[in-house]
Amino acid sequence: MLLRYLSDPALRDQIAKATNKAEAYNGFTKWLAFGNHGILGSRDPERQEKAVEFLDLVAGSVNFSTAVDMTRVLRDTARAGRPVDPADLAVLSPYRRETIRRFGDYNTDGLHIPPAPVDPHLDITIPPTAQPRRRHGT
Repeated sequence: MLLRYLSDPALRDQIAKATNKAEAYNGFTKWLAFGNHGILGSRDPERQEKAVEFLDLVAGSVNFSTAVDMTRVLRDTARAGRPVDPADLAVLSPYRRETIRRFGDYNTDGLHIPPAPVDPHLDITIPPTAQPRRRHGT
């Protein structure tokens, strides 16, 4: 397997992409787990499992919210007649941190109101002349 990895650039690229995605998620969840510096406060395996599952639930919720917001902005961009570059889409990530207020004040008055259904379709047109930009080293 090592020889195949060394001799196959496509395999190395595929493994690097998967590793980068996993590390981005791990870094994001570590950032979200700000209490006690992300250190589990109990040696009880059941409580540790609950803490990890809760962190996964929070991370999934934040990622979903971010993806919905990014989709809305991309739709608005396309509706305004501006082209959407495929290279820009390729580098988008739901692990953004700039817009998340971990220590902010949150209004919970509307939590009983169900949100509107989410439309997962992006429905944008990419101009045929737009070619994905090649990143350095690929």
